[in-house]
Amino acid sequence: MSASHPRVVVLAGGVGGSTFTVGVRAALARRGAPEATVVVNTGDDLWLSGVRLQPDVDSVLYRLAGQNDAVRGWGRAGETERVNAELQEWGAGWPWFTLGDLDLGTHLARTGWLREGLTPSQIVARLSQRWPLGARLLPMTDHEVDTHVVVAAEGPANDGGAGERVLHFQEWWTRHRATLPPVRFENPGMADASPAPSVLDAIADADVVLVAPSNPVVSIGPILAVPGLREALRAASAPVVGVSPIIGGRVVRGMADVCLTAIGVQTSASAVAAHYGARADGGLLDAWLLAEEDADSADEVSARGIRPVVRPLWMTDAAATTAMADAALDAAGV
Repeated sequence: MSASHPRVVVLAGGVGGSTFTVGVRAALARRGAPEATVVVNTGDDLWLSGVRLQPDVDSVLYRLAGQNDAVRGWGRAGETERVNAELQEWGAGWPWFTLGDLDLGTHLARTGWLREGLTPSQIVARLSQRWPLGARLLPMTDHEVDTHVVVAAEGPANDGGAGERVLHFQEWWTRHRATLPPVRFENPGMADASPAPSVLDAIADADVVLVAPSNPVVSIGPILAVPGLREALRAASAPVVGVSPIIGGRVVRGMADVCLTAIGVQTSASAVAAHYGARADGGLLDAWLLAEEDADSADEVSARGIRPVVRPLWMTDAAATTAMADAALDAAGV
């Protein structure tokens, strides 16, 4: 594979990850390169009202398909909510978690295929056939490893043990807006999970692996926690380039700062780079894209054995996002 036609793997989750994948697609198209393989977080997945939801998978799917709701930042464009209103009348589901009618169609299709015996990987492949995505989507694993958030109990303890209670990530994130200080994050079943088919091969064959500017704890963290996946990244011949989700000491979107604080990581671009670690020192990264606002931390990143690359990182429009993806590819020397 020539340097101008790289094989690219992207680790992504959430809105920031889905937006970044569109920029990667455009950057690769300009180079005449093959479609990227996007390994998507499935820690956000859940069962609700009898159907299986994969929020991050669907966010990336809808964004690449041009079907996403750009105003709300999640779900389908042109969405209606009649079924959700009826569910609320029956007292079903979560009143603070809206299932749009079009989105529900995706969940029903997925659930039906699961009942028929298809794996999540097979289902993602089937969903991807509906629209020209310009990328190959892979769930990080076919196992159910939903993210749970352990918080301090306000009343009697439950499954989390004395003085703790356990919430599904979506309840903590969507209902409580991450206002309940987390004690820790867990992915029950992760120890028995394995990377989804084709994930390890994609990493082994890649010319570059890009870590999207997604939440390092609950979007990228579960991907890296899948047994064998972090080891595959460390062993890959491809350089691993990360893009900072922190600009000027602030999170770009969401409540990633709360998640970082919970695991003892400062909300700074250099601290997140240190959290991922240098591949030469047993970590993950070879290079790290820093925003211009964080240029003064480049020496700190370099001192940790990670090559800093300072570039504009605001994904304000398609051109800016493509330029950022180009910068990440350039940092990998491809």
